[in-house]
Amino acid sequence: MCCWTRWAERGKSELSATIRLLARLSETMLRYIPLLLLAWTLSAQTTVPDTPAGHAFSAWLDAFNSGDRAKVKAYLKRHEPESEDRTDGMLEFRERTGGFEVVRVEKSEPLHIDVLMKERGSANQALAKIGVKDSDPVEVLSIGIRLVSGREAGPVVARLSLDGAVKALQSDAEAAAAKDNFSGAVLVAKDGKVLFEQAYGMADRDAQVKNTLKTRFRLGSMNKMFTATAALQLVGAGKLDLAAPIGKYLPDYPNKEVAAKVTVRHLLTHTGGTGDIFTDEYERRRLETREPADYVKLLGARGPEFEPGSRWEYSNYGFVLLGYLVERVSGESYYEYVRKHVFEAAGMSSTDSLPESEKVGERSKGYRRRDGTWLSNADTLPWRGSPAGGGYSTVGDLLRFAQALSAGKLVSKDLLTAMTTKQAGPEEEGARGYGFGMGILNGPGYKGFGHSGGAPGMNGDLRVFPGTGVVVVVLANLDPPAATKLAEGFQARMPVE
Repeated sequence: MCCWTRWAERGKSELSATIRLLARLSETMLRYIPLLLLAWTLSAQTTVPDTPAGHAFSAWLDAFNSGDRAKVKAYLKRHEPESEDRTDGMLEFRERTGGFEVVRVEKSEPLHIDVLMKERGSANQALAKIGVKDSDPVEVLSIGIRLVSGREAGPVVARLSLDGAVKALQSDAEAAAAKDNFSGAVLVAKDGKVLFEQAYGMADRDAQVKNTLKTRFRLGSMNKMFTATAALQLVGAGKLDLAAPIGKYLPDYPNKEVAAKVTVRHLLTHTGGTGDIFTDEYERRRLETREPADYVKLLGARGPEFEPGSRWEYSNYGFVLLGYLVERVSGESYYEYVRKHVFEAAGMSSTDSLPESEKVGERSKGYRRRDGTWLSNADTLPWRGSPAGGGYSTVGDLLRFAQALSAGKLVSKDLLTAMTTKQAGPEEEGARGYGFGMGILNGPGYKGFGHSGGAPGMNGDLRVFPGTGVVVVVLANLDPPAATKLAEGFQARMPVE
């Protein structure tokens, strides 16, 4: 993603749901949002103010950083008495991050505070937002944490030479793997030449099979890049029109309002209001939902969640619809089309979305953390990867995809420019934006694009910086943000154009 990482502030009536999200970070944020990180403009304030909200934040941070079960329980009992017990979740989150240090306070009011924090031992930053009730003791009404980038907040680590940034990435990967917080593969290339590639951890913990550079990792939402590429190929061939409503190609679509108002452009940019796929009904029929047509049959009667084109909201179902459009206008199944016109065209021999029931050589098993232990994610997996996500690939294949795309071998140069230029995005959150199936990574001194993805037991990140010719790929068979943390750390240190 994985993904935009967004933790909305909730009122007291939704506090339990919010803190469950925080406690189960890897399961919740990556199903619904692509793993690209937000940027915020922050003030120069560096001390936590003497306010009720400031006291609550300090109490939370002290308990969290301690890693001590008794302290965490005491904090929850004192400041979040009406919430369900999330001690285990906080301790697991603490284990992954190593704790946080305060960088500055962005916003302070007596009953609300936003604090920028730096993750200990890495370049990653997070924004904590806490709302409280003025009581004795202070009661927390809402709490949220989101990862942010240092694009506008100011760098937390120094820019390095490319060689220095690569060495720092290698050090970060080794340290994370030593703590069993990373298992996967890493690759950095410049102008097509691989500068660093290494695999870490286990592909199968029970059989003691190690990850290698040939290991195929599940991608989560990174599949959206392939779906967008397929759709834009058909746009270039004159078979799809970006401005046309999907009803032009799907005259039998179940919901007439969606068919008439949602365009191909809306689907590519998450502005159609088409919603998610992870509903209760989907969970009940997870193993029966196998092809794009199955998703349409299950979810197609829904109307738009907002007026199409009026705002940006990440939509997995929108990309399933794109895959369905690819089938209808090409006359091939979605899987056949992307295999022939994207994977084979780019030389990606280890990438596909074969069903989980089929034996795929060197496909890793995924592991999600529960009570401090890594357990199989098999019971969360779809029947097979969909146009919205869930296929598998290698770090080498993703480099080949980036090279073929950048060279104009998959879509025309004009469509590539549109694909990697901001088309939409939540301006009010300072987000860097979204193109056509690509996240935009532009910052001071550099321009880039890519996509992250993840779900329980999987996390991946591809970042391409055309101005410097640098590509970084990180894939993991553990919960997010195992891969994204490493990619973000490299981006924070890499030299700019």
